[in-house]
Amino acid sequence: MPRSIPPRPLGGLGQSEGGLAIALVDGVPMFREGLSALVLRTRGLRWLGATDTPQGALQFAERYRPDVVMIDSGLDPRHHLSHTLTGVNGDLVVLILVRDGHRTTQYVATAIAAGVHGVILRSAEPPQLLEAVQAAHRDRRYVDPALAATVAAPRSRLAHVGEGEQQPLSRREFQVLQLIADGLENQAIAKILYVSVETVRTHVKSILRKLSARDRTHAVAVAFKSGVLIAPPLRRSSTERT
Repeated sequence: MPRSIPPRPLGGLGQSEGGLAIALVDGVPMFREGLSALVLRTRGLRWLGATDTPQGALQFAERYRPDVVMIDSGLDPRHHLSHTLTGVNGDLVVLILVRDGHRTTQYVATAIAAGVHGVILRSAEPPQLLEAVQAAHRDRRYVDPALAATVAAPRSRLAHVGEGEQQPLSRREFQVLQLIADGLENQAIAKILYVSVETVRTHVKSILRKLSARDRTHAVAVAFKSGVLIAPPLRRSSTERT
């Protein structure tokens, strides 16, 4: 099973005490490099770093407490990561970088329903991207004008968005599922998470129920197929240094 590598902060960490702390979840090295350069040269922003897996994003957010996390929609197709991040830290602002393939009423509406604070096209120009970061943090809401028509879709269309979707996993359930995917048994998982084996069993039962899975192996298969877990790139480099 794929195993994510814990992320480390990039070169911008600690460059200044003030400014909004920005982190990125994206699998494309050139995009990570470009965004880090943009943030580092923008007054009022502070670059924390980047990771290329949802699993790494949770670890990064817990350890470094960014103000804004920007997420490539390709790494959060079902909004499980966004929902989990906002559930862990109510002050965290999540901004989704929407790919053309996700430029739909369903994707945008369910992203907002999952707790996302802003949506912007991944192809947006740098000035608009900076505006989106600042507006999303200030107003807790930002919608790219190019996506406004999507969000303003008729109520009859939005009424059915999200019906039949899986229940989102809690942060702990997500961690347990990741460790199951790494091939660990309940006792090993309990030691890693500093909980009892019975607590792990309870989480596993909840995971199976939420994913409508027959067993642990099926749960992992469903998780990768539905986008709850994302396989890391072949070059398992979780971070890029500036």
